[in-house]
Amino acid sequence: MGRALFAVTNVATEVNSVEQAQKRSKESQRPVYPFTAIVGQEEMKLCLLLNVIDPKIGGVMIMGDRGTGKSTTVRSLVDLLPVIKVVVGDPYNSDPEDPEAMGIEVRESVVKGEELSITFSKINMVDLPLGATEDRVCGTIDIEKALTEGVKAFEPGLLAKANRGILYVDEVNLLDDHLVDVLLDSAASGWNTVEREGISISHPARFILIGSGNPEEGELRPQLLDRFGMHAQVGTVRDAELRVKIVEERARFDKNPKEFRDSYKAEQAKLQQQIASARSSLPAVQIDHDLKVKISKVCAELNVDGLRGDIVSNRAAKALAALKGRDKVSAEDIATVMPNCLRHRLRKDPLESIDSGLLIIEKFYEVFS
Repeated sequence: MGRALFAVTNVATEVNSVEQAQKRSKESQRPVYPFTAIVGQEEMKLCLLLNVIDPKIGGVMIMGDRGTGKSTTVRSLVDLLPVIKVVVGDPYNSDPEDPEAMGIEVRESVVKGEELSITFSKINMVDLPLGATEDRVCGTIDIEKALTEGVKAFEPGLLAKANRGILYVDEVNLLDDHLVDVLLDSAASGWNTVEREGISISHPARFILIGSGNPEEGELRPQLLDRFGMHAQVGTVRDAELRVKIVEERARFDKNPKEFRDSYKAEQAKLQQQIASARSSLPAVQIDHDLKVKISKVCAELNVDGLRGDIVSNRAAKALAALKGRDKVSAEDIATVMPNCLRHRLRKDPLESIDSGLLIIEKFYEVFS
């Protein structure tokens, strides 16, 4: 019964305690393999970076052989995540400037004209375990408190924690159907609604959905697959020299993680700066009408269902141009991102021998030439 209700306060000491808690938690965390130390797998790394630059791309699905560094690469993204403004003491990481990304309590405070305490926090990355229960994912309501005190006492779940952050599901193709339904609902609406015993509570749940899996272990439901903005295919490195380099780097990290991380500090800082610069310049990036027409023509000729393919291709091309430090999208940018944006949206033909990525590239050159 000792569950506390979250309230917005204007106490300066709370900001300091939050910062201290974050510092302590960072020190106690397991060391993460540096993103810039990962050898090869350029397609997967690019898809992840583009989603950090523009979260509206809608996440990335990473499919590939076991032991190819899928989970390691996703978790290494933590060090590169930018800082965002959040309301102090709010369990949903509410945005003080965007009403759509505010929890109900924070929105009520804004309507009343109360001043919000604001702090800066790194974007969250939340792991969704395969064995998680629905209550743990969605959050649960304290029924006894609701009945005795008439208060909606809500205990937030993983979706609340992932709001304005990243939700990572490893082995997503093995996820239980009822949890897939919950994810689909939240990903579609950007809100999570908990209905328990006649009580209804809603909170914002806008997150970048990142999933990884091995195609040999089972297919993903088409509805969930379509929710991922991009799709990266990962293969085992065949070059013997590269394989030796990967083994040696991993051995160095296992031997002394701190020393290994320090050796990549400058490269990590440079990439972090590049991401921050791309995020700030993204609104200024332009894409010609002619290029937009050609993107839609490729999607139409490939019989891509719906318009998500067109939207994501436009967004991803802009994010790539911003990452390269340009304010205009080129045909080369579109060629780079298009296979990742459309590959998982094509209808599968069991008699087709050509890879869907190659099919998209062929169609791209046919239309763009």
